[in-house]
Amino acid sequence: MDNKFPGKDISDSDLKDKFPLSSSLNKKKIVKINNDISFGGNVVPIISGPNGIENKELIFRCCEILEKNNLKLLRGQIYKPLTFPYRSEKYYELGDEGLKILEQIKKNFDVLIVSEVMEPEKLTLMNEFVDVFQIGARNMQNFPLISKTAKYKKPIILKRHFGCSIRDLLGSSEYALLEKNENIILCERGISAPHTHKSTSRFMLDIQAIPALKEYSCLPIIVDPSHACFWHEWVESLTLASLAAGAEGLMIEFHPDPRNAAVDPLQAINFQEFTNLVKKLRSIASYLNKKIL
Repeated sequence: MDNKFPGKDISDSDLKDKFPLSSSLNKKKIVKINNDISFGGNVVPIISGPNGIENKELIFRCCEILEKNNLKLLRGQIYKPLTFPYRSEKYYELGDEGLKILEQIKKNFDVLIVSEVMEPEKLTLMNEFVDVFQIGARNMQNFPLISKTAKYKKPIILKRHFGCSIRDLLGSSEYALLEKNENIILCERGISAPHTHKSTSRFMLDIQAIPALKEYSCLPIIVDPSHACFWHEWVESLTLASLAAGAEGLMIEFHPDPRNAAVDPLQAINFQEFTNLVKKLRSIASYLNKKIL
């Protein structure tokens, strides 16, 4: 258990001692969401929707698009770890008010809700309507939050922090697994780099993380290309590349009026672009003997 040479590289000792539960020394885990949808097998689930639930009308329109594309997993974000504390009429998140909308979504649509948790105090409130909890990048090393969320035994998407190594990510996942919750899904969402390709690009998609995590971990790995590139025109290319590289799930941001979205208006694609992308994903998935759901 010594740590004489700490760094980002993963050693055989790490696999045995630092994160023995999430390491590739274990049997590959399948995280089941319901009877049809699971992560880590031949199904590639798509988690999609706006960056945040802005209002009932907007999110209902998004749910209708999901149904038309035969998809089941909705991005139902009501709490947002926005970089700055200031809010305006245009730039906001719903917070507790969004719980009522989550309830209405469950009553009106056959969808499963993925939503980010930021505070342990909100877990009990969210648990009634949320099917999959998300631990965002900024909270990837908030170990008490991870442990408390894991106690609810629901699937957890753990996003890699943009400044953390794969070794760090697997260490964080171990906190959830120690709570005897094996329903942990890892998410690559872009890393910080000294040089990017556009002034608006805050991160770069680490496509190598997909095969690397498959080599070192038994947990499913999904990709969020929208947050990785922060630029809507690149989302399709990065999404298709992620699937080809072995991603076992995808998180795609879409919005009825992307440039006027309340949060991150540059990265969302519109309804038609999303529908076209899903068609292309299904074509590639068929070649890979996978199924998009």
